[in-house]
Amino acid sequence: MRACVCVCVCACVCVCVVPLPLFSQVAALQRQVFDFLGYQWAPILANFLHIVAIILGMFGTVQFRSRYLIFYAVWLVMWVGWNSFIICFYLEVGHLSQDRDFLMTFNTSLHRSWWMEHGPGCLVTPVVDSHIAPDDHHVITVSGCLLDYQYIEVLSSALQVLLALFGFVYACYVSKVFQDDEDSFDFIGGFDSYGYQPPQKSSHLQLQPLYT
Repeated sequence: MRACVCVCVCACVCVCVVPLPLFSQVAALQRQVFDFLGYQWAPILANFLHIVAIILGMFGTVQFRSRYLIFYAVWLVMWVGWNSFIICFYLEVGHLSQDRDFLMTFNTSLHRSWWMEHGPGCLVTPVVDSHIAPDDHHVITVSGCLLDYQYIEVLSSALQVLLALFGFVYACYVSKVFQDDEDSFDFIGGFDSYGYQPPQKSSHLQLQPLYT
């Protein structure tokens, strides 16, 4: 029984653990870099927490700690909610507005997404002698973009949601396997959980004479 569980866990580690968390880690680091370039402080903080959660999830898998995987699964639920909010924000769902709400920068600056000026095919033209620009800012016009920055941010968040859904299923399954393994084998008592009893000496031994 324990051999079957070990084979199942090893197969899960090889197939799911290595590609999925590593790909999630790379996607989170890539997003963190572009958020740093765009001075998006709220996503930077969220990305940092997500990277820490991924590391804890990988540690819990390697060390057979189901509690770390449960924490990772709970965080992924919040991560899906955060990325869903980002999608709604850039699509301006409801009363959200990018021109009025600067939630991504904690209302500390007027910076937008880095992709606004560096998107594929975008042509940036500075507006000279503009009186509407505050201090330390400049007014620009962006044209010719093959894909607007809003949709790039939406696609990035949608990818994070997809990875989080796969990661949630993986974390729940592996933690369940670890918990079943802990219940079926007592690591402290050894074979006590299997009801192993050493051979007992019989009190009704018959002595037979030995003839040569």
